[in-house]
Amino acid sequence: MKTYLSLPQPEFRWNDYRLVPIRYEDREPIRAWRNAQLEVLRQAAPLTAEQQQSYFQRVVMPLFEQEQPGQLLFSLLENEELIAYGGLVHISWPDGRAEVSFLMDPRRAADPETYRNDFRAHLRLLGEAAFHGLKFNRLFTETYDIRPAHVAILEEAGFQLEGRLRQHVRLAPDTFADSLMHGQLAADYATAFGSAV
Repeated sequence: MKTYLSLPQPEFRWNDYRLVPIRYEDREPIRAWRNAQLEVLRQAAPLTAEQQQSYFQRVVMPLFEQEQPGQLLFSLLENEELIAYGGLVHISWPDGRAEVSFLMDPRRAADPETYRNDFRAHLRLLGEAAFHGLKFNRLFTETYDIRPAHVAILEEAGFQLEGRLRQHVRLAPDTFADSLMHGQLAADYATAFGSAV
């Protein structure tokens, strides 16, 4: 397993979940998940296998050798099975902040309780990486307002609604969605998950 030069710990565990640096062999399931869920992503068109391969070789693999990469991507495993991926993106190292990304297997996402459990595990483990491992100060998210269950899980996990960008994204020719901006400080994470930072 490759590890990030910038991360002092190679993996993070909680119950049956394990967050590990993104694995090269996960690129094809991730591509399929992205293509199946375009409506919730900032991705305009489906990805081809060649595009995904190129992205992993040009962008993802070099991240492992950088002292302060622009993103840290992870595979989320449950009982050693890949169930989701995401990470810390748009990192500002001087400010100690990053945006949270998350996408899971759409078959699991279809079940609300499974989605809640998996997303909370991701937020718990990613927060441990960000606040304990990297000593970051802040995480933030952007979520389209068509995802109320996703927003409820964020807020349950200590993210605070900080703003609404009205009609910020076009979902269809005559349909717009608001973007909801949430933020979480280290203290919010400690309150939500019961661990001092």
